[in-house]
Amino acid sequence: MVLEQKKAQVEALRTRIEGAVAGVVVDYKGTTVEDDTKLRKELREAGVQYTVSKNTLIRLAVAGTPLAAMDDQLNGTTAIATSAEDYVAAAKILAKFAEGHENFTLKAGFLDGELISMEKLMDLAKLPGKEQLLASVCMVFQAPMASFARVIQAIVDKQNEGESAEAPAEEAAAE
Repeated sequence: MVLEQKKAQVEALRTRIEGAVAGVVVDYKGTTVEDDTKLRKELREAGVQYTVSKNTLIRLAVAGTPLAAMDDQLNGTTAIATSAEDYVAAAKILAKFAEGHENFTLKAGFLDGELISMEKLMDLAKLPGKEQLLASVCMVFQAPMASFARVIQAIVDKQNEGESAEAPAEEAAAE
């Protein structure tokens, strides 16, 4: 019965990892329950699944894939965070959390089923989030239209100034 449960856990973890666009493996030792609860809430709100897992189960779940190369990192206390849609969220949130908690460390990261270096993982954590990127793209598209609208408004304002200057002169001539 226990063996069947573990097989089911490995298969569920394998499916989750295969369906993820990005993931981060961390060492969570020394994290208080209060901090862990806040971290889990933030990850959940960002659409990131975060679970504590036995190293053996992770090893079995990634066996035969390019992620098997993270075997060296699978020791001590381990949790895995995966995101099915956002490439940046897990890395960004966990790296920020690690900055304020000295015992909490990032062990490994992956993108689209390929292991990435710690340097790339930290670079990924520094990227703006999906919403920030979309806002930037919208600003880029909006800028030319806004500039055009200001130019047109300036022309209209200049014409109105010219008409209002002519009106008092015509009134004075009529008197």
